[in-house]
Amino acid sequence: VSTVTDEMLLNPSDGDWLMWRRTYDGWGYSPLDEINKSNVGDLRLAWAWGMSPGGRTQETPLVHDGVMYLQNSSHLIQALDATNGDLIWEYEYDLPSDARTQGVRNKAIDGDNLIIATRDARLLSINAKTGQLNWNKQVADYKKGYSFSSGPIVANGVIVQGMTGCSKAQPGGCFVTGHSVDTGAEIWRVHTIAQSGEHGDTWNGVPVASRHGGSAWIPGSYDPDTNLILIGVGQPYPWNMEMAGLTPLKPNSNNDALYTNATLAIDVTTGKVQWHHQYLPTDGLDLDYVYERILVDSELNGKVRKQVVTIGKIGIIESVDRTNGEFLWAKETVRQNVVLSWDKKTGKKTINPDTIPVAGETTFNCPADPGAHAWQPAAYSPLTDNLYIPTIEFCSNTTVNSLDPGEIYTGGGRQTYSRVEHPDGDGNIGQVHAINMTDQSEVWQYRQRAPLTSSTLPTGGGVVFVGSMDRKFLAFDDATGEMLWSSGKLSNALESFPISYSAGGKQYVAIMANHKSGLGRLSSITPDIQLPPDNPATLYVFALPD
Repeated sequence: VSTVTDEMLLNPSDGDWLMWRRTYDGWGYSPLDEINKSNVGDLRLAWAWGMSPGGRTQETPLVHDGVMYLQNSSHLIQALDATNGDLIWEYEYDLPSDARTQGVRNKAIDGDNLIIATRDARLLSINAKTGQLNWNKQVADYKKGYSFSSGPIVANGVIVQGMTGCSKAQPGGCFVTGHSVDTGAEIWRVHTIAQSGEHGDTWNGVPVASRHGGSAWIPGSYDPDTNLILIGVGQPYPWNMEMAGLTPLKPNSNNDALYTNATLAIDVTTGKVQWHHQYLPTDGLDLDYVYERILVDSELNGKVRKQVVTIGKIGIIESVDRTNGEFLWAKETVRQNVVLSWDKKTGKKTINPDTIPVAGETTFNCPADPGAHAWQPAAYSPLTDNLYIPTIEFCSNTTVNSLDPGEIYTGGGRQTYSRVEHPDGDGNIGQVHAINMTDQSEVWQYRQRAPLTSSTLPTGGGVVFVGSMDRKFLAFDDATGEMLWSSGKLSNALESFPISYSAGGKQYVAIMANHKSGLGRLSSITPDIQLPPDNPATLYVFALPD
């Protein structure tokens, strides 16, 4: 196995998958074309690998030089022969018994370092060739609530890692850190909640010690031209009291709650924030904007713009200029009642007052948690200039319960969701949308009863793959939306990140089957979809027959 160089990360081999969305721009696109529209119907299971224990392993396999790297929910790290699944080596991390063990999503590779972010808020470097530990760096105290649920991105020699668990952790919210690849030493730290004096008072007089949230729990994307990491920040807490406007505004303040529900553009070398763009100030409904950042140079009004595109839980696609944060355009994908309209120049939203939560009352909002679009990212294909977006259409009768004095509101436990189908829907909870980047038109839409629960994977063969809650892996024509292939029933729901790679001169497509990873909360709407009670986690790898 060769050493992964900076040049490889910038321009990976077509057959490798070296980071979360394969390339720094976050496209989630594989240029491989051996599997194409004419033969994808012949796909067969090549091999499978059971992950023990099961549970919420939202895994993204990495592949380099024919070796696949996996981790399970308690950080058992394994290297497999990517042609047949034979075990090469494994490293078992000693995760404390009181640490969380769900939501592991990705890792990074740089040089001979496989970089792992653990649920007890540590960074590990494992030798990718031998499985030996290089170093182990504690970033924060997990006993105070801090945790890593997604892994890092390595850019320009710096490990960039976002922190989560900050709704209940130490005051002042979450942060993003930069670390040395060689030692794990922290180089810089950016707070995701505005500190005293930053941008005035956007927290309505709430002291920094009482500001919580702002988790950065999804990896960012990297623009090498500007040396900027574009990373999302989650929602604020408490958001059913001061930040929901239920107390009067303090003088010279507002309820925007920077930098929550925003993109931060961070210089990867210095840690300096170059710009920020906030999508949803005063979030009162737990409608996260932390998800994927897709970097595309695309024409808009006759001029090529350097765009960063994301989709929050509301299901609205939003694009800003990635050099300065200027709002460019937005487009709805699902029926929703939270945003009534937005300013076409600034993107500023008008929120439906009927959906704003009030303690002790019930609101009807579409969508609710876990969102019309969740952590399963959209993908972009340069063949079609289309975004391929998995979405969920549903509503909720949502009740906010009163807080005890001094209690921190975190969404769970103090909020009751009664999730229901959309009253104007057709019974099809899951959708895939193909949206053209140049004119924002919807090229096609696929709808089905079962929620679509994985990220999308477009390929050079003109095929788009996606996984479903009803245990099926699906393939579509990227231009028409015609379904070309279905795997049939696998062992579990597919709530993860599919990849495609080549090994031994052959193209493979791989996906992890697992359940209860966020969108599993929608099972109450679709009790007709039966899933195994023991929640197995299995990697499935498909290829064309020899």
